[in-house]
Amino acid sequence: MKEAVRIHEVGPRDGLQNEPGVIALADKMALIDLLSGAGLAEVEIGSFVNPRRVPQMADTAAVMAGIRRDRDCDLTVLVPNMQGWRDFRLAAAAAPAARYRVAVFISASEGFSRANLNCSVAESLTRLAPVVAAAQAAGVALRGYVSCVTDCPFDGPVAPEAVAQAVAALRALAPMPVSLGDTIGKGRPKTVAAMLARVLEVAPARELAGHFHDTGGWALANVEAALDLGLRDFDSAVGGLGGCPFAPGAPGNLATEALIARMAALGLETGADHDRIALAAELARNMRGAA
Repeated sequence: MKEAVRIHEVGPRDGLQNEPGVIALADKMALIDLLSGAGLAEVEIGSFVNPRRVPQMADTAAVMAGIRRDRDCDLTVLVPNMQGWRDFRLAAAAAPAARYRVAVFISASEGFSRANLNCSVAESLTRLAPVVAAAQAAGVALRGYVSCVTDCPFDGPVAPEAVAQAVAALRALAPMPVSLGDTIGKGRPKTVAAMLARVLEVAPARELAGHFHDTGGWALANVEAALDLGLRDFDSAVGGLGGCPFAPGAPGNLATEALIARMAALGLETGADHDRIALAAELARNMRGAA
């Protein structure tokens, strides 16, 4: 049996949030339904953030109500604060699913934390603590994100120690898996390996995921560097959608179809339905063109 790699599809959230034009609700739901039925481990479907800051995500509750919820994958939403948690709980009650997961996020760099969240890294953890506690009390699974794990658009190179501290701090709130984000795509295999070597001192490889942007064309090489150090979970966005709207120069998540192809070439199993992923990638590219 081939060794398995888990793919966490982030296109409907991390991808679409960066598109400038309004994308129709029906198109978002069609994309998610294709992806949730494509054999992927997880599909990130939206976020409960301030709609004035990220207007593309303002209809996440409607997305939850309209998509298929009987698929064998986790459905994840990003929740940055208690208002977002309350909005999620209302939406989940109206559209129940067996496998919702809540994602929370911090930065490894102070500059990005202040630009994105208008607070320090320490303050962001304080804000997240009640969200994490509420999710645990409600029995909702958690996933953490740490941004800027190799470079920051404001502070420059990020020390591996800062990333390890951020991961440890998130997991001190709850023993959640953590996705490590190369937010502006400046990571290279050497810097990714150095960062991971330090992070692996505070969290096991099975609890870590790689989230690499392909802005500089290094995403797949960085995935391989992470594979060499034991990671088997990776984030990607179908059609290479998106990036972070608060990180200058950040467009271009690793395309899911490219990740699947590279894993197959390396003899690793993803469980993905190639035909469905190809259809989703075509739809994603059309949505980008219409936006």
